[in-house]
Amino acid sequence: MGRLIYTAIASLDGYLADQEGKFDWAEPDDEVFGYINDHERSAGTYLYGRRMYEMMIGWETLDAEPGQTALMIDFAHIWQAADKIVFSATLTEAPTARTTIEPRLTTDRVRELKQSVDHDLVISGPTLAAESIRAGLVDEFNLFAVPAVVGGGLAYLPDGVHLDLDLDLVHRFGNGTLHLRYRPR
Repeated sequence: MGRLIYTAIASLDGYLADQEGKFDWAEPDDEVFGYINDHERSAGTYLYGRRMYEMMIGWETLDAEPGQTALMIDFAHIWQAADKIVFSATLTEAPTARTTIEPRLTTDRVRELKQSVDHDLVISGPTLAAESIRAGLVDEFNLFAVPAVVGGGLAYLPDGVHLDLDLDLVHRFGNGTLHLRYRPR
C-alpha cells in the first residue's frame, strides 16, 4: 500500500506563496535542493492540480537544456521517472510523458490510489491536498520552513482543519531552513 505524502516549501508563517503569488523567497540553495532531491526519490506518482502541473512541466525537458546545474538535472530525472496524475476540469491532454488527466480528485480516488500502488504518492499544492488532509488520508507532512515571514498568501494547510501530529524528524540546514516531518497520530 502506498503512502500519501504532502510536501511543500513554506515561509516561517506558513505560506507557500506570498500575497502577490510570488515564492522567489523560497528558492532552495544547493544544500536544500540536494536534500529535497534525495527526499523525492521515493515518489512513484505525483498528484497535481492544473496550476501546479503547469509550473512543473519545464522539468520534462530541462535536462536537455544547456547550462543546467547537476542538481537541476537530477531533479528533472526524478520527476521524469515518476507517473503524474493531473486533476483538472479544463485540461484535456498532457504534454509530458507518464501523465494522465482526470477531471477531479476525490477522497475515494485517493484511497483507491493508495491501495493500488507500492510506492509513495506525493500530493502537491495546498488546494489539491486540502480534501485529503481533511479526510485524514495524508500519511506524512513534510514542511521545509524557510527563514522568511511573508505575512499572508497561499497557506500550507487549509483553514479549519484540526490535526494531531507527531514530529518525527527535524533537519536543520546552514541557510536556516528546517525540514520538519510530521505523521498523524
